[in-house]
This record gives sequence, C-alpha cells and structure tokens, in this order.
Amino acid sequence: MAPASYNCIFNTICVMDASTRLGTKLVKRLLKRGYTVHAAIQNHGESSSLKGIECEEKKLKIFESDPFDYHSILDALKGCSGLFYNFESPADYPTYDEEMGEVEVRAAHNVLEACAQTDTIEKVVFTSSATTIIWGHDAPSIDERHWTDINFCRKFKLWYAMSKTLAEKTAWGLAMDRGINMVTINSGLLMGPELTITNPYLKGAAEMYEDGVFVTVDLDFLVDAHICVYEDIASYGRYLCFNHIINQKQDALKLVQMLSPLPSPPQSLEEDTTIIQQRISNKKLNKLMVDFRGCQPQMMDQNANQDICLS
Repeated sequence: MAPASYNCIFNTICVMDASTRLGTKLVKRLLKRGYTVHAAIQNHGESSSLKGIECEEKKLKIFESDPFDYHSILDALKGCSGLFYNFESPADYPTYDEEMGEVEVRAAHNVLEACAQTDTIEKVVFTSSATTIIWGHDAPSIDERHWTDINFCRKFKLWYAMSKTLAEKTAWGLAMDRGINMVTINSGLLMGPELTITNPYLKGAAEMYEDGVFVTVDLDFLVDAHICVYEDIASYGRYLCFNHIINQKQDALKLVQMLSPLPSPPQSLEEDTTIIQQRISNKKLNKLMVDFRGCQPQMMDQNANQDICLS
C-alpha cells in the first residue's frame, strides 16, 4: 500500500512548457500514473515530441501557451489541480544575457498570477536551478537555505544564474502573497545527448568544480523528483536535485570530452585521483524520495490495466 502521505488521487495536471525534454518526459510519466494532462506548449516549442503518445480518450489535451500571454496560461490551467512549470529561453533569445532576467521574471510572474486566479490549483511545482543556490558563498556546506548573490552574478556575468534566481524569488514572492502552495526543484545540470558546450548552466563550470558544487542530474531522476514533491502532501520549500557530483578529474575529463571531443588527455591527468570536497547537500530531497521509490511498483500495478500506451 502506498504511504499515507502520498496523494495518489488521479486528477488533472498542467505541464508547462511540455515541449522541453523535462516537460515531455513529465507528460508521459504522469499519463502512465493515471493523471489527465494539459500539455502546454510555449510559442517557441514544438509539439512533435507529444504526437506519438497514445492514451485514453481525453487523457491528454495539448494547449498552445505563451508565458507572456496571461489568458493563454489561464486557458491551459482551467480545471487543473496542479502545475509543473519549467522555462526555457524563447527562440528569439538564443543566449542568456542580462536582459534574460527580465524575461524570466515576467514569465514567472504571469504564471504564478494565473495560478492565483485559478480556483482549482492546489499545488505548483516550479523548476528552478542549483545555480540559484551555489554562487557567492564561502560557507563550508550549502543547501536549499542558501540563495545565490545577485551582485556576485552581475560582477562575473553569470546571467543564467542571475535570471533563474530572480525568477524563483519572484515566484516565491507571489506564492506567499497569494497563498499558493508551491515547491521548487533546484536542478543540477541536466545530462543527456542533447547537452552541448553552449548550455548556459556551464558558465563558471571550472569554479563550480573547484568549489565542490558542480552537480548534475539524469532526466529520469529529475522527473521522479518532480512527481515525488507534487504527490507528497508534506513537501515544502526548495529541493536541491542532483544524483551526481563532478569532483574528480576523471569525471571532469569525461564531461569535457562529451561536450567537445579532443585528443586523449595526458596520462597524468587521467591518473589523478584527487577528490574535491563536496560542499553541497541534497539530503532534504533524498529523504523524501525513499518513500516515493517504495511506492513506485504499486503505483505501476494500479495502472497496469488502464489503456495507456506510450510510444
């Protein structure tokens, strides 16, 4: 039997932006768990990743949604009890610069304000970044209680971290002011074949490595974390989300070669076994995930007889 703290009632969830890697995987996983899903595709996204999904009639509805168009957000949220929100830069903003902070803040404000105006919304899971936590500290250990220093970001032009921090703070301000039940997933660098050297998270990668805060996460783990904090009624606040830390030369070299294949590195580097002390903790999420993972087989069994096929 699933833990009592989990709300396993199958209801309607909105995923926005559903065209991202995270969004698409969330849609598929939520359908498999029995939810009805409103997949909100932002105006710069593609819905092709969702077209191969077959599910029960009316279980999946696709909406075109613009985070800067308040009414399109309201349309996607109508009748939903929960929202998973993640933001990727629009096509006309291909790189992160200082102006992207304003873009993300506007989007976060519109989405949270729309949630406040939607009576059925019970919980919001807001995807943020570990970069909203790690920059500008000299503390021996860092966790969800820490916030990145905005002035530090401006000084070193860490625009991605600055944008994510400003957007998350905006979301928290509105959530507290409007009484919205919100939690955030502060994700490490999302790994996968789509990762390239131009990913804005990688700005300051060498410093993150040296400081013992260069964390990464696999897509499946990230999706599980989102669903876990949504379904656990006791979840609260921020959750650092990662399942690997790059704090050894071998791991750093593997990442470098994946991003930009180069001739074999000097053997002396490959044999260097130095381990950078880890300064970042995800204990809060890991504690929550223990019960969630125990619930997984039973949740899948409950849905085995439902006519849901993911292709």
